[in-house]
Amino acid sequence: MAKPEPDLSLLTREQVLQALQQLDQEGPRMPLSTVYDLVYQGRRYAPRAVAQLAYRLATEQPKATWPLPAGAATNRVLEQLDFTIATKRPTLENSTLDGDVAAQEAMQELHTGITRSKAKPPSLAAPPSTSEATEPTAFVVEEPLAPYSHDTLPATPYNRQTALDELFVSETQLDAALAALHRRRNLILQGPPGTGKTFLARRLAWLELGATDAARVELVQFHPSYSYEDFVQGFRPDAQGAFRLQDGVLLAFCQRAAQDPERPYFLLIDELNRGNLSRIFGELLLLLEADKRGPAHAVRLPYASADAPRFFVPANVFVVGTMNLADRSLAPLDYALRRRFAFVELAPEFGAPLQGFLQAQGVPAPVVEHLVARLTELNQVIADDPELGPDYRIGHSYFCQPPPSPAAADTWLRLILEQEIAPLLDDYWLDQPTKAAAQKKRLLR
Repeated sequence: MAKPEPDLSLLTREQVLQALQQLDQEGPRMPLSTVYDLVYQGRRYAPRAVAQLAYRLATEQPKATWPLPAGAATNRVLEQLDFTIATKRPTLENSTLDGDVAAQEAMQELHTGITRSKAKPPSLAAPPSTSEATEPTAFVVEEPLAPYSHDTLPATPYNRQTALDELFVSETQLDAALAALHRRRNLILQGPPGTGKTFLARRLAWLELGATDAARVELVQFHPSYSYEDFVQGFRPDAQGAFRLQDGVLLAFCQRAAQDPERPYFLLIDELNRGNLSRIFGELLLLLEADKRGPAHAVRLPYASADAPRFFVPANVFVVGTMNLADRSLAPLDYALRRRFAFVELAPEFGAPLQGFLQAQGVPAPVVEHLVARLTELNQVIADDPELGPDYRIGHSYFCQPPPSPAAADTWLRLILEQEIAPLLDDYWLDQPTKAAAQKKRLLR
């Protein structure tokens, strides 16, 4: 004998609304369904559980079982009563946001910048129509406003004497660096940390430009996540969230330089060896060579279309990189890249240039003598250590920000030694804590 069909005509919209109210009043809410949710007033409910509670209210039987399975059959009944059934949005189990659509959307706006059109939520007394309930939500993607603006500072004249006054290098060293730059058009300044590599790179550019012209100097810093797509060209998301082909720093810079061929342009690459250079440079391994500049050596870029202009490095582009030799995590440069650069070594300078600079800033002579004696002695110990060597010596840039007054010089030096140099020694001799402690004691005595 066939089982009689259940009478679902008893179920009304009002009973479903009562069920939703009761579920909200009961406190901790039931887990959401696996696939579908009933969405009402910015909250989500398990459709079959809601239907079962409403069915019990309709039949006045507290233990009555909803006769339909979860899924399409139950969803169809609820949709006929003008309720919206949506595919489940994943949430963290037992999260305070579990089931709260409004809160979830607010949290999404914090992370994505997506704002949604505001609509007045339906009330129990005035249920929404089917067309209102299923109306798609409008999305607007907005870029956050810039917290500050950067205005290019006006260019000021910069000459050889100015460079010699503020650089801790001799005139002979400066001439050698400039000669290497002119010969290869690509220069790497290498040495221990704190030896003023980036400082010198910028001054070499200014000296060649004859002014502190920021419009003709571009500074980038390589790091392990830096890629060919960032530097040359690749597909990246735009403000609307769509991926499109965009030029990287290098292409934009070379295009500017090509439009102004009579004046030099400088690309400064800080921490050059922290990136995967073979991957970042790509075709630049060929185009960087001094005798392969200009349109005659242009190549087609991998992401560019067949009819796109070929890329070349203009002859007026100079590349100056800096390289820290004291980082154990960095791999040495491969020979293909190395042969395209000239290299200039920088060393810690605790001689007359630094001493004269500090005394001109009002640092008392005894403090300067103490600083020079301690750091010279420490650098000798580091250079003689077979596991460290000269590349790990302490640079002079730690001391290039003088104290606010001569009276504060003793405290200024002590804090630099305690807060900046001593922790570095702990890292240098991580496996020899006794040696680290002994060197710190000698440094701070």
